[in-house]
Amino acid sequence: MATSVTSEPNPNDFDACWEPDAVDMDYLRQNHPTLLNFTNKRAAQKAKYKGELFRTDQIVNDEGTTSLDFFLLDRQNNRKGIIAIDLLRWEP
Repeated sequence: MATSVTSEPNPNDFDACWEPDAVDMDYLRQNHPTLLNFTNKRAAQKAKYKGELFRTDQIVNDEGTTSLDFFLLDRQNNRKGIIAIDLLRWEP
């Protein structure tokens, strides 16, 4: 999963991407359908997770930009960093 970091002192949400390669999509559809719900500007995701989650390969605009590539640029099209979290190796 990757998420960008903001300089805002009190951000009201987050944007994140997740890699679908090792994901059991049938399990996800049955048990976590909100992650795949993009209706109404992702209102269900925002309500449940307080942010938005996109597949890394999801196309997000008319130019064919993937969500991962989109989040690597700021509003002025300057490259920015993101944080990658490997949940397979993560330990609380």
